[in-house]
Amino acid sequence: MTLFDSVHRRRVIIDTDAKNEADDQFAIVHALLTPSFDIRGIIPAHFGRERTSTSMEESRAEVDLLLQLMEWPHPVTIADGAPDAMPDELTPVDSPGARLIIDEAHKGDSPLWVAFLGPLTDMASAILLDPTIVNRDVIVVWIGGAPYGDRHPAYWPEFNLRNDIHAANVVFESGMTVYQVPMSTYVMVAVGYAELVEKVAPCGAIGAYLVEQTMTWNSKFSSNIYSDPFEARSSGDSPAIAIMMYPANAAIRLQPPVRFAADGGYEPSERGRPIHVVESCDTRHLLEDMFAKLKAFAAQR
Repeated sequence: MTLFDSVHRRRVIIDTDAKNEADDQFAIVHALLTPSFDIRGIIPAHFGRERTSTSMEESRAEVDLLLQLMEWPHPVTIADGAPDAMPDELTPVDSPGARLIIDEAHKGDSPLWVAFLGPLTDMASAILLDPTIVNRDVIVVWIGGAPYGDRHPAYWPEFNLRNDIHAANVVFESGMTVYQVPMSTYVMVAVGYAELVEKVAPCGAIGAYLVEQTMTWNSKFSSNIYSDPFEARSSGDSPAIAIMMYPANAAIRLQPPVRFAADGGYEPSERGRPIHVVESCDTRHLLEDMFAKLKAFAAQR
């Protein structure tokens, strides 16, 4: 008997723009190492065309690389998502990823949690391809959207949202249960280089890669956002893992239904259900759980 034998397992799909930045990688690895997750698939997602015209394909390559570096011993379904955003709120972008969501939604043996670490294209497309899934027990967890309240130029427009505003509107007005982690919350999951070097880098090939790619991304792209790169990085996609693993990890408020304007701003909506807005999460639990699981996995390997 192990410590995890009595833990309830949740069906989970991870939809990830894995090559966009340096934080998806931590969330993917953490999800794979979480015994309470029954991973039904990973969907590589697009991240727009600002930096590349093959973003979904690059996300797929990054997911494959992570599994290779981990020498992951279990089969994992990888179903490619949409290569681009939806052209409007009525036209889905069909893909193996959207079909995976539909198939798992109809299995119905337990709630299905679908975590989106990038745009909501594949969820919205699944809804439009098969509207009956809105009546299934599906829970959407989305890292995205600007803070609520007064606009701040550093948060506007938020990246995951602007990569498919049409899709966000479809999902938010669908009536499905949605947990939203806006930018004001996800940027607070900061981890410094010193801690990464101490706790992650020694954890085999995957640990070394997680740290190296974080520092590389910061040095290459952070200067585009700040005047100089910092010795830290927000593991901003990881709250999705924490919420699915232990929902009490988060401080959540119910937001009356909203939709998104073309500029990414919030507008009242007469459709959909209240949104579960995550205003904070327990970063100590989140990060220490990830560090401990990485260490144990490396020791087993």
